[in-house]
Amino acid sequence: MQSVGIYEAKTRFSALIEMVEQGEEVRITRHGKEVVRMLPVRRKPVITDEQIARELEQISALQKTVKAQAATDSVASLRHTGRCQA
Repeated sequence: MQSVGIYEAKTRFSALIEMVEQGEEVRITRHGKEVVRMLPVRRKPVITDEQIARELEQISALQKTVKAQAATDSVASLRHTGRCQA
């Protein structure tokens, strides 16, 4: 990580961008306080294939429980409990 003042950042902007492209973090400060943080753009996906598969399995399991509940609720029982306006 490199920390530079605003004036230096203005004069070396292209070089700082190249550093960020190479994976380094650059912080720009004003009067010693950080005001900007430049980070490289992530090239890798934020979520892994394993995480996606796990989430899809959880969604599928939830859908099955919702369908099972809906199959047991008749319109008459829903009306009786006040959950249906028909």
